[in-house]
Amino acid sequence: MLAANAVSAKPKIPFGKIDKIEIVADLPNTEKYAVSIGSKEYLDLARMHQEYNIAWVIPVWITQDPKLVLAKKESDEYFELTNAQLDQIVNENKLNKESLLQLGLYTKYGGKLIVLLIIGLILYGIFSKDNTKKVNPINI
Repeated sequence: MLAANAVSAKPKIPFGKIDKIEIVADLPNTEKYAVSIGSKEYLDLARMHQEYNIAWVIPVWITQDPKLVLAKKESDEYFELTNAQLDQIVNENKLNKESLLQLGLYTKYGGKLIVLLIIGLILYGIFSKDNTKKVNPINI
């Protein structure tokens, strides 16, 4: 009858390294880019990088530079390419490799700004409490 259950109502904020895969170029739906022979699923060109992330939406820093891979839409599956294969795909589809590898402004700097803002607010809160003076009311 006397049983204790440990229940925690505090939500935990996830953080750590995650792999991000974004489709950057839609390749033609031909047999050359099919997932397997005779398949109706096709691969597209994607940019993959690894980042240290807080709560899945705040990218603090990039831990692995972006690279181009073949990936299925709406999937975490990807296929790495050699430089020769990648160059062939980029040339055949008239794509710009450098622009495909560029990360967005938020991914590069947004998380750093948010973290610095939070740290600044915390420090402001700590030091502003020490500098407040208590005012005694004047007795008449």
